[in-house]
Amino acid sequence: MSFHDVEIDALQGGPADLAQYRGKAVLVVNVASRCGLTPQYAALEKLHEHYAPRGFTVLGVPCNQFMGQEPGSAEEIAAFCSATYGITFPMTEKTDVNGEHRHRLYAGLVDTPDAEGHSGDIRWNFEKFLIAPDGTVTARFGPRTEPDAPEVTAAIEAVLPA
Repeated sequence: MSFHDVEIDALQGGPADLAQYRGKAVLVVNVASRCGLTPQYAALEKLHEHYAPRGFTVLGVPCNQFMGQEPGSAEEIAAFCSATYGITFPMTEKTDVNGEHRHRLYAGLVDTPDAEGHSGDIRWNFEKFLIAPDGTVTARFGPRTEPDAPEVTAAIEAVLPA
């Protein structure tokens, strides 16, 4: 199954419709509002703003599986992201990225290894997956890799459609 065919709801309800990203590059990131890595939201928003005109988006996926660091409701998550970081990129419903209730979105991502060879379970909040315009996973970056790190921006540049 392609990334574009996965069904997942948007943070504010209704389908997120991943098919709209056919032909675009997408950085999928499991996010949390109460994590030491939460300041990465600022760099994620800058990436989104910078590359959006060239066919790119960040897709935030709230997850509460790591020490309960995303406990809020959809409304609370949206309000925090907007007020604190000015987030304009799309967000999905809160979902599980590991375990028996892992969402199908992540079932299609976790087999991709990162630069250190790690594949399998998501290790922490802010793990990043780059999806090419054709829906294939082209890169995985660990939680501590900053969104604007040279290896991330180079990978994005390599798959931009425009």
